[in-house]
Amino acid sequence: MGVVLVSVVTVAPLVWTLATSLKPAGEILAHSLSLVPLRPTVDNYVQAVTTVPYGRYFVNTLILGVGGAVANLFFGSLAGYALAKLRFAGRQAVFITFLSSLMVPSIVTMIPTFLVLRHFPLLGGNDLSGNGGLGLINTYWAVIVPGAAGAFAVFFMKQFFESLPDELGEAARIDGAGEFRIFTSIYFPLTKAGLAVLGLLSFQAGWNNFLWPLIVLNDPKMMTVQVGLAGFVNNYTTNYGPLMAGTIITMVPVLVVFILAQRWIIEGIAHAGTK
Repeated sequence: MGVVLVSVVTVAPLVWTLATSLKPAGEILAHSLSLVPLRPTVDNYVQAVTTVPYGRYFVNTLILGVGGAVANLFFGSLAGYALAKLRFAGRQAVFITFLSSLMVPSIVTMIPTFLVLRHFPLLGGNDLSGNGGLGLINTYWAVIVPGAAGAFAVFFMKQFFESLPDELGEAARIDGAGEFRIFTSIYFPLTKAGLAVLGLLSFQAGWNNFLWPLIVLNDPKMMTVQVGLAGFVNNYTTNYGPLMAGTIITMVPVLVVFILAQRWIIEGIAHAGTK
């Protein structure tokens, strides 16, 4: 019974969003809670992609989502491998530091991160002291760089690498293989399931990111889909039909990625929890 209740609470908003996206404006106001459109229409979808430059927003969001996922996979796998398989002084302290950063709310670090990006030396018109321009503000890097090598990515990949036998690396070292060769040729190919999970989670986080792109991307041409959807809401009215239609369209890429990588995702979640 509890599972059914939780499922209903989870699915009901999605069904309502889909139903509202198919209703004419008058029906949305007259029958706002109805889950079955009386006169289904796709006009809201047409309006959603024509009222704002949705194609441009979509491309921006895709670049940021994929870029953030690639950065997390690259740095997260390297750091996770080092913390799991290499023995060096301070290894545990480094891991605890990474883990502790998960306890810090992201909102706390937004202003310091913004200032670092704004005053980044020799980029965006800045001089060597970091003044005179915008630094990395209004660039894709302003969104991608702060999320690269996130603490969760490092933690997740460390747990995954620790579930793989140490004997594989030891045998390769006896044969004369270097550490980077061991990582790329032996361990990395065994982490496809973990990479699929981390890649999806990173892509989803980047795709759904709203507040940070709103802060660092002031150029309308750099807007993401989530920021663009806010254009259907103003001080006086909310255009619910196109807003819900845009929301449904925005869900599609993440849903497609999940369906395509479903087998690896389930395997990765199960594998990362074992040692």
